[in-house]
Amino acid sequence: MAIFNTFYTWFLRSRVNYINHVIENPVDTQMRVFEDLIATAKNTEWGKKYQYNSIQNIEDLKERVPVHNYDGMKPWIERMMNGEQNILWPSDIRWFAKSSGTTSDKSKFIPVSFESLENCHIKAARDLLSIYCNNFPDTKIFSGKGLVMGGSHQINSFNENTSYGDLSAVLMQNLPFWVHFIRTPQLDIALLSDWEEKLEKMANETIVEDVTNISGVPTWTIILFNRVLEITGKKYIDEVWPNLELYVHGGVSFTPYRNQFKQFFRNPINYLETYNASEGFFGLQNDPNSEELLLMLDYGIYYEFMPMSEYGKDFPETKTLDQVVLGEIYALVISTNSGLCRYIVGDTVKFTSLQPFKFLITGRTKHFINAFGEELMIENAEKALFETCLLTNANIKDYTAAPIYFDNHQKPTHEWLIEFNQEPSDIYKFTEILDLQLQKTNSDYEAKRHKDIAMQMPKVNIVKKGVFNEWLKTKGKLGGQHKIPRLSNDRVVIEEILELL
Repeated sequence: MAIFNTFYTWFLRSRVNYINHVIENPVDTQMRVFEDLIATAKNTEWGKKYQYNSIQNIEDLKERVPVHNYDGMKPWIERMMNGEQNILWPSDIRWFAKSSGTTSDKSKFIPVSFESLENCHIKAARDLLSIYCNNFPDTKIFSGKGLVMGGSHQINSFNENTSYGDLSAVLMQNLPFWVHFIRTPQLDIALLSDWEEKLEKMANETIVEDVTNISGVPTWTIILFNRVLEITGKKYIDEVWPNLELYVHGGVSFTPYRNQFKQFFRNPINYLETYNASEGFFGLQNDPNSEELLLMLDYGIYYEFMPMSEYGKDFPETKTLDQVVLGEIYALVISTNSGLCRYIVGDTVKFTSLQPFKFLITGRTKHFINAFGEELMIENAEKALFETCLLTNANIKDYTAAPIYFDNHQKPTHEWLIEFNQEPSDIYKFTEILDLQLQKTNSDYEAKRHKDIAMQMPKVNIVKKGVFNEWLKTKGKLGGQHKIPRLSNDRVVIEEILELL
């Protein structure tokens, strides 16, 4: 593996010069991306509908094409899922990344083109490693193997021509052949759909490997760490993998997990955050001493930034890269090399630097909980609560929910505080039904709840009448349009309300 390490680190460091060129020419880079997207898609059905052949600039696109969420693009995507081609993008679409999110459906299916695989996701992985090797010249990351902790990896087919799975599964199925020499576990284990079986096999296979880097969601990674320590009888992970130096994470805030990860290691390791979604790879951490993310500009994604005051309009006034300002909150709007056009991702960001363009993820355009990769949206919660109340003859006046993170005593879960107009006769039964309804409405939540592996049954507390008004009063927000935050990614609100009980 020493030869691999020498070659790969040399090759990847040479890529840094190109990355720096892109950083130094951000507006020109984005204009080339825009022009390429319009020219490539002009003869698709979408391109013909919106007359791409006469679009000269971004203002033309803004005037003709409304901003879309997933529901708005769903009819077009469904045609592609059924095997039709040249709908949104000219190259054949054979893969779809399945995820939950801001959608009225249990799952959304994002088209993944060949161009997106090669020029976005795989290119991003190279850039990530390039930047890491440049930051840590003495790295031995390629002297061993990378362990990838993905989500649920089951591959399914809509028909003989199109397949779908979690993004991690789609990527694994399409990795260059040489990548498989430097990754673990074997593909047949990584693609198992049963998490209990997969974790057991993954732990047993990887403990004999020289793992130097790990990528994945913190929730699953912690579960794997615990199982590895159980099997080996070791106290620390770096007793099992002494050359482990890097953990790559993304998708959920790492803040609640940072101290937990430190407890697994005798010596510190490096951490690197990414902003990767089914729709594309948007940013990565290029400075290990800063949580800011570098906006990646040459991945076939054209960015618009929508001020939140414009949210909800079909034709909002969006900002291009040269128009954004520091500190303002923007909803991310993208057009991609998989055919998505003026698509609202659902995340909000604010820029912390304009030279180069760096940002922080500030939240979502709608309430949600995504502490463990469950992506529970407000629409999911409202629908599940409605059905649960029907089945239990209950009536809810107000509620809020937040995550309970890992500790030494329990697995993570969600905690709900509910003020009822009419209480259910059996709160445990209410909780069971709510849990099942949440699984029915959200596939990511369902995956995390599978056999209690990643998340336990939620905890539901009946609170005294008037407590939510008491909390609003303490904030000077009683009355008017002020409302209780329904879903939160931290426990600030819920802990303040619990203190009032």
